[in-house]
Amino acid sequence: MEYQYDLFVIGAGSGGVRAARFAAQAGVKVAIAETKDLGGTCVNVGCIPKKLYSYAAQFAEDFRDAAGYGWTVSGTTLDWEQLKKNRAQEISRLNGIYDNLLKNSGAELIRGWASLVDANTVEVEGKQYTAKHILVVPGGWPMVPEVPGKEYVITSNEVFDMPELPKRFLIVGGGYIACEFASIFNGLGSKVIQVYRGEQILRGFDQDVRNHISAEMVKSGIDVRLNTDVASIEKVDSGFKVTFKGGDSIEVDQVMYATGRVPRVDGLGLDKVGVELGSRGEIKVDENYRTNVPSIYALGDVTDRVQLTPVATGEAMVLVDHLFGEAKRKIGYDYIPTAVFTHPNIGTVGYTEEQAREKFGDVVIYRAEFRPLKHTLSGNQARTLMKLIVDKASDRVVGLHMVGDEAGEITQGFAVAIKAGATKADFDSTIGIHPTAAEEFVTMR
Repeated sequence: MEYQYDLFVIGAGSGGVRAARFAAQAGVKVAIAETKDLGGTCVNVGCIPKKLYSYAAQFAEDFRDAAGYGWTVSGTTLDWEQLKKNRAQEISRLNGIYDNLLKNSGAELIRGWASLVDANTVEVEGKQYTAKHILVVPGGWPMVPEVPGKEYVITSNEVFDMPELPKRFLIVGGGYIACEFASIFNGLGSKVIQVYRGEQILRGFDQDVRNHISAEMVKSGIDVRLNTDVASIEKVDSGFKVTFKGGDSIEVDQVMYATGRVPRVDGLGLDKVGVELGSRGEIKVDENYRTNVPSIYALGDVTDRVQLTPVATGEAMVLVDHLFGEAKRKIGYDYIPTAVFTHPNIGTVGYTEEQAREKFGDVVIYRAEFRPLKHTLSGNQARTLMKLIVDKASDRVVGLHMVGDEAGEITQGFAVAIKAGATKADFDSTIGIHPTAAEEFVTMR
């Protein structure tokens, strides 16, 4: 049977665009459908604008730190409208780059909402297209639990364009998105209250990291309330009245929920075609990203494996190679480096101490906590945490964790070594760069 396309991609986020581009460059006929701005969550309402706002928030701390170095900085104010405008211009520029990348690759961009008609047919705005292979990459969507007053809350989708910077800002959640925005808006000048129903923020991260960043966030002025959950949200004259399950209440100007993301599968026609979903609504795939319908594939956040942009783009490269190349490319899901852009940042790669003890049994822990050199003059009380986890039997470094300035940048470099199997002896034999925080990782004894 002849098809109009060799590959039809539903969703032009980072993973979808990467798959469409490289498939087209491989010489096959490709179409990609998108109803919103190109680049998906990461470019439009995720990684990129979040990092830009994180930079903006850091200036407030830098202005204070400058006094210790002899600078007099006064009269600083944040122009919220200007920040929003500049961010929007940069995102628009990136949208244009994605558009050009697709055009230059030869992939055809089709605008509109796409849904499956059958195993080889997609419908977009009433028009049908056939393809030998269909890739479903719609990404994820913020999840807000059922709570009275749910209609008043915002999520990470809306937070970048709030009409006004809230003076009192309640952020609900304890994951990395909640923690990042708590740090960002604390730095921008809001009075931030972060509530989380668990015993400590950042579940799934190393316990030392969790404890350290929680203390640093409190030290910076964030009101972190653990073992706390929202019972109801009510609109009042002064903003919103939020009542907690313990009976206490507060009034704030804005409420944001960052309580997780779910696969965005509604309206795609998956049920019509019989694509199997998991318990969280994720599309179930095999090791080659194929669903139970042989012609339909999925990757990225919609499969609910590892919700990180570089993972989605990596999976896209593997899939294109599998379908149209030599099928040699693989991706490993262990030793994936990641960063959390709290203030200070978190960088991590490999196993937490808890995971390492369970997997390897006998492990050796190297840990350092110190005041960064910069802050010996600035007066800033922030402290850095660095930690290595070593499998005693093999001497391999199986976990590296850092809380401190530029932790993400530092961790990326070490991630290459750890992925390659570096041992503690390799670390010990490496000369450090002095004076840097990073040298601590090669001088721990």
